[in-house]
Amino acid sequence: MKIQPFQLERWQSIWENRVEINISESGVQPLTVEELVEDPKQLQALLRTPLGYPQTNGSPQTRSRVAELYPGARAENVLMTTGCAEANFLATWALVEPGDEVVYMEPNYLQIGPLAESFGAVVKPLWLRESLRWSFDPDELKKLVTPRTRIIAVCNPNNPTGAVLTEESMRMVCECAAKVGAWVIADEVYRGAELDGKLTESFWGRYERVICNAGLSKAYSLPGLRTGWIVAPPDLTDRLWAYHDYTTIGVSLLTDRLAGIALEPERRRKITDRTRAVIRSNYPIVQQWLGRHAEILRHTPPAAGAIAWVGYAMDWSSQELVEELRRSKNVLLVPGSQFGLEGFLRIGFGGEAEHLRRGLDRLSELFAERVPRKSQDRSLVAGD
Repeated sequence: MKIQPFQLERWQSIWENRVEINISESGVQPLTVEELVEDPKQLQALLRTPLGYPQTNGSPQTRSRVAELYPGARAENVLMTTGCAEANFLATWALVEPGDEVVYMEPNYLQIGPLAESFGAVVKPLWLRESLRWSFDPDELKKLVTPRTRIIAVCNPNNPTGAVLTEESMRMVCECAAKVGAWVIADEVYRGAELDGKLTESFWGRYERVICNAGLSKAYSLPGLRTGWIVAPPDLTDRLWAYHDYTTIGVSLLTDRLAGIALEPERRRKITDRTRAVIRSNYPIVQQWLGRHAEILRHTPPAAGAIAWVGYAMDWSSQELVEELRRSKNVLLVPGSQFGLEGFLRIGFGGEAEHLRRGLDRLSELFAERVPRKSQDRSLVAGD
């Protein structure tokens, strides 16, 4: 089996700790352990925790607290994983066989689609359309689904656009899957990071073959815990646990304990309130900056997530643009090509406000330095 290089993850891993200003992240400024565990007695108890092996599918308490996020779910529906990325990997690995078809939402975090291709599937992109405010055309979905469709994979709220599917679109996905007995894999890791404060509806409970994957990295601002989960029918959860035994085996004991604390209902509410406050405070900075470049930039406001998906009108590949920004301005962001769509940039606005302003100002400097020259080059070519 050959796998495609995961360009986004490699790009961020190499550079995110080496640049002066990083506005490539899609989450919110991470919490510290001290901020998460406010009770001194609870913190001291954690420090006395023997570092042994945990229950490999997750402790009953932590799985129960995850289940509370999904109406009707119970602990037996939940498998704890090392981040949402492992959840996506396990579900894809377990379900896809050579010759299957996978309908895959794009633009997207390019994990499930490339993995499915590596496992021998035919991947058929379901494109989100800018003209539809980053939703999909229902007629296109119907045409893509065939009796060979094994999975319909969606990301909702979407990375990188920040769009949220309507109830009608979610119903359509489940109806199309049901007609051919396909599974719906819903990556819902940004659920809880909505700008308007209204929790995004989950795919859970809409159809018997739904798998909901998520974790604590985005809406909960705890990426360093590497905590994720799968919510699925119990028989599938048991099957995926067997696959999990061949990957990371289980999350760490401290990760499980800290995740259980983060998901305690009152603590959970405080964390998501903080996340929403940060993105509501910082997004206007992005809006004001976009307004200064309205002649070359376009943007559909996100409904969720600390991410702005910005289109640009320049004869410049997104990878070349971000490479130049990194080299000349010491700023990191993500090119649209790493999400399968050229001519866009993903800008993260979940960090410190002043940090964001400085990064955007340096991007403005790059535009001022490079755009006139490139426009002039285009004119010369046209004249020839």
